[in-house]
Amino acid sequence: MSMSLLKEKDVCPSPDVLEKALGDVYIVYSSFMQTIQTSSYHLLAEWRYYNDGKAWLCKVTNKKKTICWISVWDKFFKMSFYFTEKHRKDIDSLPINNEIKENFRNTKVIGKLLPLILKVKEEKQLKDILTIVDFKIKIK
Repeated sequence: MSMSLLKEKDVCPSPDVLEKALGDVYIVYSSFMQTIQTSSYHLLAEWRYYNDGKAWLCKVTNKKKTICWISVWDKFFKMSFYFTEKHRKDIDSLPINNEIKENFRNTKVIGKLLPLILKVKEEKQLKDILTIVDFKIKIK
């Protein structure tokens, strides 16, 4: 079973720490971060230690709007997007991998939100991720 990493409050997730935790997947993480911070996206990625989960999480925002959350695991990272029920059909019509759509169709509501959680290990996943990011930026 995989374990969430970055549990030590005093160890900030620097590039070196992230590279050690992610291994070969660090290049995928780095590519995503470069894309969202230097291209037309201009998103802000902020790492913060959260006491409730006892781990570091990265919050990706567009102005005040949260786009997604990133958590680091052993040799992969998870991206968590949250949508309301009214966006379920919209996600289904996005040009993304059918497995992502199927998983989201079967997602249960948590409070008022539907989580779309992706386990990221490969560069080829970035196209779908950026499609979801684009959608998240555009919706109200």
